[in-house]
Amino acid sequence: MSDTGRAGLPRAFFLPTPTGQRFCLFHPAQGPRLQGSVLYLHPFAEELNTTRRVVARQARALAQAGFAVLQIDLLGCGDSEGEFADATWEAWLEDAHRAYDWLAEHAPGPVWLWGMRSGALLATALAARLPRPAHLLLWQPVINGQQMLQQFLRLHAAGQWLTDGNKDLGKDTTPAQALASGASVDIAGYTLSPALAQGLSAARMLAPVPAMPAHLIWIDTTTQPEPTLNPAASTHLDTWRKAGWSVNDQAINSPAFWQTIGTDEAPALLAATLQALKGCGDPTA
Repeated sequence: MSDTGRAGLPRAFFLPTPTGQRFCLFHPAQGPRLQGSVLYLHPFAEELNTTRRVVARQARALAQAGFAVLQIDLLGCGDSEGEFADATWEAWLEDAHRAYDWLAEHAPGPVWLWGMRSGALLATALAARLPRPAHLLLWQPVINGQQMLQQFLRLHAAGQWLTDGNKDLGKDTTPAQALASGASVDIAGYTLSPALAQGLSAARMLAPVPAMPAHLIWIDTTTQPEPTLNPAASTHLDTWRKAGWSVNDQAINSPAFWQTIGTDEAPALLAATLQALKGCGDPTA
């Protein structure tokens, strides 16, 4: 696998798609035995940037443990071509599928889809489309895309959100109303199109019935001294168990590093993730 990195060093490259180049970072697996491969799907808007530090540390740790890891910046995000205003939910799913195809070609073995926040919605949607089973690793997953959209729209209160990019909209028009009328809106430095808003709001985390045994690792974080999974997550995970998934769910004490740009560390999250993955093995073997 000389084209995927040498001496364990990550390799940056651009993955071609019909709508432009997508920036990718590939971490080749280290050690004598390949444990599997991991495709990382990042969260929404600014959360991509706030999570980069912790995600990079986890990707390196996974590579050192024998997992090949591929990170991709989706259309209009990070260092990929295109504008955020051009993105749609379907286009992001197509990007994710192309990244999966590349990873499957360059790193044999069981595949894990690793989703963070709204990236978990993409991961589960992609899992339902794939020709063979993939396992899921979900960090602080969003179950309902509508809730994610509402959180994003609340970044600016109705009376504070107007910018030069929104100057043609009435002062009493809320971002949600503007999107419903077919107008794009600028929020927190991102131009959100009606198409992306509609795709995100319609996204739901559904449990596909796996053709073969498959693992779901679900990790929530909290700053509470005694971490527990929230009731909504517990109820939702029952549907995955009923669908035939082997579920490993846990809540750990860790900062909400996706909420702020800083130097937050999440060693407990990284350690729990490695332990959970190593404990799964390959149920399809």
